[in-house]
Amino acid sequence: PVPGRCAYFVERKRRFCKMIPAPGRRFCGEHGQQEEEYDRKRIPCPLDPKHTVYEDQLQKHLKKCNSREKPKPVYFVQDINAGLKDVAETPEKQVPLSSLSKEELENLIIKLKKASNGLELHLKEQILSHQALQEALNDPKNGESAFKHLKQQASILGHMEKLHLLGPGRCFVEFGAGRGKLSHWVDVALQNVENVQFLLVERATTRFKVDGKHKRRDSIFERLQVDIQHLCLKKVPILEKKKLPVVGIGKHLCGAATDLALRCLVESYTTCCDGENEEPAPKRSRTDKTDVASNNSADNESNKDDCKPVAGIVIALCCHHKCDWTHYVGREFFKSVGLGSVEFHYFQRMSSWATCGMRETTTKASTSEESEEQTNDTEEHEQTFSKTDSGSDTLQGILTVEERKEIGCICKLLIDHGRIEYLQQRGYKAALQYYTESAVSLENVLLTAVPSPSLISEPTT
Repeated sequence: PVPGRCAYFVERKRRFCKMIPAPGRRFCGEHGQQEEEYDRKRIPCPLDPKHTVYEDQLQKHLKKCNSREKPKPVYFVQDINAGLKDVAETPEKQVPLSSLSKEELENLIIKLKKASNGLELHLKEQILSHQALQEALNDPKNGESAFKHLKQQASILGHMEKLHLLGPGRCFVEFGAGRGKLSHWVDVALQNVENVQFLLVERATTRFKVDGKHKRRDSIFERLQVDIQHLCLKKVPILEKKKLPVVGIGKHLCGAATDLALRCLVESYTTCCDGENEEPAPKRSRTDKTDVASNNSADNESNKDDCKPVAGIVIALCCHHKCDWTHYVGREFFKSVGLGSVEFHYFQRMSSWATCGMRETTTKASTSEESEEQTNDTEEHEQTFSKTDSGSDTLQGILTVEERKEIGCICKLLIDHGRIEYLQQRGYKAALQYYTESAVSLENVLLTAVPSPSLISEPTT
């Protein structure tokens, strides 16, 4: 063993323990029971068996163990954004696509095409950029992956600028924030703007966060470690105090997380904030003019904007195969076109055909560039569908690769259209567009929404 280190040999790692024991001891606390004269017994922690604790100090340890259940924050409200849970509408068992017969699959495709009839199947391509990222985009030190992420972030900021959402007196809420890179670039774009705050929502602890870059800035950054399903924005202290208009943003917000975020913004937060707009007029006037300009409304409608605490929504969508009927905000749309939970289950699985391409493993035509694209996508939104889920073996000889890809795209579009109708019914002008090339990201659809001038004062229930 290394002098001054624990003398216990870890068989699994084939080396001695690297911990430093107490003065006069040969072993660290974890392996102290190995020492003959050290008769205190260590037992696995009941909260997390991955570590041990002295048996006679168990009660003291349980009070400070990092694995203990921590008090819920004030903004935690159980299932506030989960949606209605109707057990009768949820399939008892989700049957994989591979178990469907040829006739059943064909009937599903007929239903899909009938439901999508009349929808715009080809979205408008609007690839924008923003000055705040030009220096980073031109940095020769960027690798291919970093460059692709920067291009996506630049386009998202470009769309925010186009909708006049990059202004003073705003609180930017980044859902699924991860390292917080999108909020970082929004902050860079608003370096000379006052009264700007950021809330970074992420349920998991994250390494290599970029939050430290903002310590010397005037902007206020706060992380909310909570699942979007339980987040009540109204109760976040900084929003409860200042009641700033919120701009919801997200880059590759996976599956059901998008639906949870939309409900968080336009239902739980908007409903809770109705009648509570007591902020001073001077602070809101600049923001109001920005919102009114984004919707080309008349000056005399600026006061009505106070009724909308959500100034805008800009979310890059992805991973439709992770959507969930329980949380999905477009259930009413699906029902209106004769579809239900069973069809939704199959369509969400089939949506993966659009991004995985369902390329046969026996074909060696795929290029290294295509592999890199998929690797890059998986970094941000891990695709967890399997061969059984996608039914590749069953589909051989029934559908070609291109047909499967086309069907996958229609499935994604149908799910997204349900979200658009949901927003429109609640007084928002919503749209879908391609915000970057498919070579940059296979998940290249951006959802944007701003309050609709004609419905600002009358949100639909």
